[in-house]
Order: sequence, then structure tokens, then C-alpha cells
Amino acid sequence: MSITMRVLHLDNNHDILAEGLSEIGCTNDFDFTRSKEDILSKIDAYDAIVIRSRFPIDKAFLDSAKHLRFIARVGSGLENIDVSYAKEIGIEVIASPEGNANAVGEHALGMILTLFNKLPKAALDIKNGKWEREANRGEELNGKTIGLIGYGHTANQFAKKLSGFDVTVLCHDILPNKGNAFAQQVDLKTLQEQADVVSLHIPQTAETKGLIDDEFIKKMSKEFWLINTARGNQVVIKDLIDGLEMGKVRGACLDVLPFEKSSFEGVTNNAQLKQLQENPNVILTPHIAGWTHQSKRQLAQVIVDKVKQVFFNSL
Repeated sequence: MSITMRVLHLDNNHDILAEGLSEIGCTNDFDFTRSKEDILSKIDAYDAIVIRSRFPIDKAFLDSAKHLRFIARVGSGLENIDVSYAKEIGIEVIASPEGNANAVGEHALGMILTLFNKLPKAALDIKNGKWEREANRGEELNGKTIGLIGYGHTANQFAKKLSGFDVTVLCHDILPNKGNAFAQQVDLKTLQEQADVVSLHIPQTAETKGLIDDEFIKKMSKEFWLINTARGNQVVIKDLIDGLEMGKVRGACLDVLPFEKSSFEGVTNNAQLKQLQENPNVILTPHIAGWTHQSKRQLAQVIVDKVKQVFFNSL
């Protein structure tokens, strides 16, 4: 018996997502601009929604979506969806963390190499007619110990790329037996004792909010560098700035900031942001670690494959 589902796309994604869903029996509608209230007024007509991070899918929204069978989150983080309630009322929640894991891994590696080799300053010096060699002397990654907090898809890809360097890679995760050929799993205390670089690859939860704070920084045995391609609120920016000023934090690579809007768009201009912008040992990017041309396609394809597996397995 054929299955027909009516899907509402709330964010713009790669064309192969809608095309793939159409091929397996779904009909697609698109609404990228109307308010959440307007969407609520018609959501009971749909069997599924596709969203990135446009607005929260909360209990009130789910109660209005009386025929919803699945929510497809194009990306990895599920903090904008009340996942537990969705599952309680029988709605499947499908995400695609595999889709941009390689992109995030490459970005994290690119950021730390950029910071170590002072590439932004050196490039700007040349553009301004300066030939500053000693002032731009870099740091080598080889010989360092890299500590990954969280060891899911993105951390695994980062560790795989680091395997080409003469480095030690440690990982810490709340789940046991996550280590593999690319990273040795250790407890957090061991990671803090040994790591030269700490990189975050964890979901946004109550437990991970503010993880990198003054206490964490003080527990690090070495002066260290920080990479965050996960979520902005996992780093207490004031404490990070203090750590940078004291020299306990040697530098930071931040693709995410707590000043972002909930949709991950834009950053509010404030004093802490200005301090980060002016610090030569800080690299900032606008939440683009997983935002490549290739990952856009792959994120969409993963969703299609998972929807097909769950609902159209006989096809």
C-alpha cells in the first residue's frame, strides 16, 4: 500500500531534499517567511515538517500539529525541538549530524592552523605593505595533545584529520566505549591534565551550558588553546576573556557565540564581542563550520535516506 505524506518545508535547503521526498511519495509545500503564528494556523494539515533553526518547535506547536508523523531537522543540534514530548506523542524526530560532520572537522582544523600560523595578521600586514617575519612567527601543531569533548560524528571527523599530524588525540564523552583508532577515550580530569588544545563537539543541553568557565580554565594543567564549533552558550565569554588576558588561554577559535540569535543568524554588538574582535589570539567565524556547498547537499540527502528508511522501507 502506498504512503502519501504532505510535508511543509519551513527553511530553504538543497533542492534534492524536496525532490527526494517527492520521489518516495511525499508532496511538498514551502513557507519560508510567514510567522510562527501563521504556521500554527495551518500546521494540522501536514504530516511532516522540515526545519533547520527558524523557530522553536515547542509543546504548543506540537499540540497544534495533530497529524504530524515526523520532524526533519536539517542539521545536528535538536535544542530547538521538544524531542521528548514529540516522541511521547508518537512523532519521529529525524536529524542529519552525519551530513556536515566532515565540514565541521575541516573547519576546526583550518581554524587552529590559521591561529597557530597567524595567517590573518600576516595577510593583513602584507596588504598594508609590511613585511613582518618575526612578529608573525607561528606555532606547530605537531607534538601537541588535542582534547575533544564529545565524540560523535564531528569530533570523529576532526580526529581522523588530525591523524595526519604527529599529535596525541584524547576524547571525553558521557557514553562509554566511544574511543577508536583516532582518539583515546579518557575522563575529563585526564583531558584537563594533558591537553594543549581543547575542542568542543557536544550538543546544547542544560549540562553543557557554560561548560568552559573560570573553574574549567583553572583546572587545565597547561596553558591551552580553545576551539568551539558546537554551541555558543557552552563557553562563558567573560571567563574566556579573563583567561586570555591572564595567558592561561593562549588563543581561541570560535565559530559560535552566545550573542547569536536562536536562528543562528547575526550577532548582537556588545562589549564582550568587541574584546574578542580586537584580540589577535582569537579567530571568529559566523557559524559556518558546517556550512559548505557539499554539506548543504549531504545534509539534505541524509534526511531523504532516513525518511525513506523509517517510513518507506519497502520502496
